[in-house]
Amino acid sequence: MNYKKLYEGCIETPSLWFKNSIQNIEQFQLNNDLHSYNIATNQNLRLGKLVERFISFQLKQDKTVKIVAENYQVQNEKLTIGELDCLFLIEQKPIHLEIVYKFYLYDESAGCTEIEHWIGPNRNDSMIQKLDKLKKKQLPLLYNKFTKPLLNSLKLNVDSVEQKVCFKAQLFIPFNKKISYNLINEDCIKGFYLKKKQLNSFENCKFYIPKKLDWLLEVHINVAWKEYPEFLNQVTEILDHKTAPMCWIKKPNGELLKCFVVWW
Repeated sequence: MNYKKLYEGCIETPSLWFKNSIQNIEQFQLNNDLHSYNIATNQNLRLGKLVERFISFQLKQDKTVKIVAENYQVQNEKLTIGELDCLFLIEQKPIHLEIVYKFYLYDESAGCTEIEHWIGPNRNDSMIQKLDKLKKKQLPLLYNKFTKPLLNSLKLNVDSVEQKVCFKAQLFIPFNKKISYNLINEDCIKGFYLKKKQLNSFENCKFYIPKKLDWLLEVHINVAWKEYPEFLNQVTEILDHKTAPMCWIKKPNGELLKCFVVWW
């Protein structure tokens, strides 16, 4: 596992929005300078937890930042109420940071607003659901009475703590369709999605289905590319399980594309 490349892919992924807040949630402007990532990393980490490690590492490269708590489990006796991703001081100013990395596809049939149209590849999550969770559960956890012992131990006044998110995302739009968007960062658009029957537009191409952690990467040529017939069999089996895989495509002219093939 090339964690250095995964780290670079994570840090180079743009913030889902910038400048103005979305639903009064403000982005923390992470320093995107790349460093030499050489931290021993658990092989079994899920993508979300791996991203938290990468963001934590990035914060620690900033001499003005001092992390005071990470992945803190807020508990009522043995019952876990939730987790604070990160508490840190930047030039002595306390920040509560929640870290999010998502893949969303634009579907006009989902909801009525721009934010509601962005859904997960398998339609079991959405941008609006995540924003609601941040607003109603994750960020308010700082003010929970069971978080107070942590704040007291750190000598932090809860009213002095600013709350921000590091919300990075890769976004995918419908194949051969133009859409308009005003709230999100256009740089997050990384590719398109299509249905199985539309794959015949790429019959003369080669394909690769990356593992979940490798979704962080930009498409590159050093993989075991498959010809269309073999790829079609592989992707059909995945779609039959109602799972939408990410796919890399290499066109005959060498152009590289990133997409999702959806079952719905």
